[in-house]
Amino acid sequence: MLLRLNNLRVGLINEHSLQEIVAHRLNISKENILEVKVLRRAVDARRKNNICLVYHVRLDLVVSGKKVDIILQDRDITRWEEQKPNKINFGTEELCNRPVVIGAGPAGLVAALELAKHGYKPLVLERGKKISERVQDVEKFWHKGEFNPASNVQFGVGGAGTFSDGKLTTRINDPIMSHILKTFVEAGAPEEIIYEQKPHVGTDKLRFMVSNLVKQLVECGGEIVTESQVMSLLVKEGKIEGVELSNGENIKTNAVILAIGHSARDTYQTLFEQGVALEAKAFAIGVRVEHEQAVIDKAQYGEFAGHPKLGAADYALVYHEPVYGRTVYSFCMCPGGWVVAATSESGGVVTNGMSMHGRDSGIANSALVVNVEPKDFGSGPLAGIEFQRRYEQLAYEAGGKNYSAPAQSIKSFLEKSEPMLHVGFTPTYAPGLVPFSLDKVLPDYVAETLRAGIKVFARRIAGFSSEGLLIGVETRTSAPVRILRSAEGQSITHEGLYPTGEGAGYAGGIMSAAMDGYYQAVHVMQKFKRF
Repeated sequence: MLLRLNNLRVGLINEHSLQEIVAHRLNISKENILEVKVLRRAVDARRKNNICLVYHVRLDLVVSGKKVDIILQDRDITRWEEQKPNKINFGTEELCNRPVVIGAGPAGLVAALELAKHGYKPLVLERGKKISERVQDVEKFWHKGEFNPASNVQFGVGGAGTFSDGKLTTRINDPIMSHILKTFVEAGAPEEIIYEQKPHVGTDKLRFMVSNLVKQLVECGGEIVTESQVMSLLVKEGKIEGVELSNGENIKTNAVILAIGHSARDTYQTLFEQGVALEAKAFAIGVRVEHEQAVIDKAQYGEFAGHPKLGAADYALVYHEPVYGRTVYSFCMCPGGWVVAATSESGGVVTNGMSMHGRDSGIANSALVVNVEPKDFGSGPLAGIEFQRRYEQLAYEAGGKNYSAPAQSIKSFLEKSEPMLHVGFTPTYAPGLVPFSLDKVLPDYVAETLRAGIKVFARRIAGFSSEGLLIGVETRTSAPVRILRSAEGQSITHEGLYPTGEGAGYAGGIMSAAMDGYYQAVHVMQKFKRF
């Protein structure tokens, strides 16, 4: 008999096995339990003196029907029901050539892999380099300031998420998420991502995972070509007929999945010039904040800080500021990580957060950002890009025009005093930091909203304001553009073009981008026959 048990609370100091705890909860012998499979594990730290792990589990029991009836009286126990993705109904239209996927981030890779598994033999075109070469270029930028606009944190196989914390959290409840997580585990991601409430991979394991996803793609009949930038779409009477590459080559196809990521500004410009329907969308800008990880652990876990079952603590903070009518919130929080240089254009400073799987750097960082709306940018669908670029360039100039970043202690920021870098830890950002007033590299309303939010956050996390460092600027929280599409996933102006993922304005992280890639691949398969 398969059952599902939710909300099984286990204290940190409980030394019994999960099977013993379940047997006690159900008032049965542990010999009646064939298997306890963890479906979800979360930390409940609301009471610092009684932190618990909370499990959802699948149970395989050997008990009488009468006992099952008694067990099912527990409101947290239900009969197990397997969730499966919907069956794909393949289309009837002819592909003139294999489908093309532009971009090899999570959306593009997942889309291409699904197409390949179903016999569509996709061609993936990635403007950046393969993982191994990309890592070398990024390390050279961080340590020597040698920036490569074609190979960086934003561009290359794996997308921007490759140099991140590798968080796989999402608020979307969709059975396809389980399928995608299993795909990632098969490619080398840690198995616990299947059940952790806040799963993460870490940049070290992400690189390995992405390389294996590429191998799987090729083994299934797909192809990936790196350092191959699409310069324009080939269009006739509103229908896609192919793409033109930077080397002048034309590739014929009537199905293009466009998974360009949120920083392909030149591609946005080309799409705009070719009449693809775009609109400006809201995003957020601000700074990165760093603290010693021990400060965050203590604030979140109290006397249990450092407990091996807990790991490095994170936080999620939000404050709605009434004067400016804006929201300041933490974003992409990276326990035990680094603040990294993440620009994709020469002459700009962009910050982001990254960590290894072990989250053991000893330093916590997060974005602290404020929402900005199209009304803040000016007119036109690409106005948000110019808005981002303006503050990235200001930060570049403030840092000395060598990709060092402007920074100051939270204390000096709040007091509006002389910018200071003195904090009780060594900052992680490379190439380096320059003490500079962050008011000069942010809009006034963003800086003031940040101040208001930080004062509130300091009441929630002890040491937040007294021991923190702010590093500017964080501008790439999400795409500033949305590429409009129909219910069938196609551009509303260009038949055969499937805008996908975070770069199209329909996702906000690795998992939501991967899911969008999956469903856009399904849309292609529902329209076209196998190639």
